[in-house]
Amino acid sequence: MSDDVMTIREMCDAFEVTPRTLRFYEAKELLFPVREGQKRLFTRRDRARLKLILRGKRFGFSLEDIRQLLDLYDMGDQQKTQMAETLKLARQRLREMERQRDELGQAIDELAAQIAWGEGKLAE
Repeated sequence: MSDDVMTIREMCDAFEVTPRTLRFYEAKELLFPVREGQKRLFTRRDRARLKLILRGKRFGFSLEDIRQLLDLYDMGDQQKTQMAETLKLARQRLREMERQRDELGQAIDELAAQIAWGEGKLAE
């Protein structure tokens, strides 16, 4: 396949996703492959969008958040609005992740203390 388009198999191999994942993102109108009969051909734009979708998912963004951010690309302001909204959402997500990390750290400490207590009781 040329550098301009990739088949669904090439996309799966390049991004380590399943065909089902690509079809799901297409159904959610996040990707827009070109159709040639039964074949789906993914453009460079689709590849860039998929890269951003996967990154957003890894950071815990919802698909709706990702869609809204991707849709801002075509605003005509050299992606300033898209960047500003992305940073706003990223800051919110970072605060949430830090809160979760702190809660997890506290739970780990409490569990370790309970284990130590239990081991101490058994050793008596």
